[in-house]
Amino acid sequence: MRRTFAVLPALAALLFAAVPVSAATAAPNSPWTPAPSGPWDVAAGVRCDFPVHGEPVVDEVEQHVLETYPDGRTKRVVYRGDLVVRVTNKDTGASYDADAGGRAVVDYREDGSQFWRVRGPVLIGFAENRGTLPRGLYTVDGSYTMEIGATGYKTLTLQHAAIDALCTHIG
Repeated sequence: MRRTFAVLPALAALLFAAVPVSAATAAPNSPWTPAPSGPWDVAAGVRCDFPVHGEPVVDEVEQHVLETYPDGRTKRVVYRGDLVVRVTNKDTGASYDADAGGRAVVDYREDGSQFWRVRGPVLIGFAENRGTLPRGLYTVDGSYTMEIGATGYKTLTLQHAAIDALCTHIG
């Protein structure tokens, strides 16, 4: 599988230095729990010019909640593990297996916004005029951060990363 992205937040570098343990082999008292991704669909024109279906074909993602708000809601969580998403053009059946198994530390803010510190590939969708990339589906691989505003606007800040436009693979 061709990898075209890489990601890393400086604050999370120490967290990422550990060797990943899959959910299947995690110790019973491990703070890591499975964080499975479900299938998804987007209509034509939302991300690509055609309708798209995404479905995990490998999903070993797990999460570790690092911090919670006083009411118990998640404040900061780290995600890790292999994830490959099959992205399919629903009109033609053309598909592409996107490596999205990066590691991320995500801050969930009280206003609904999020801040991501990422290393490795992550699949990210951008709506028209709703972020720093044009409408589309992308794998971003490398070291970067992503701010998702309370309105959903995505600001991607690359330290050292590559971007692969997935719509072109299946269009």
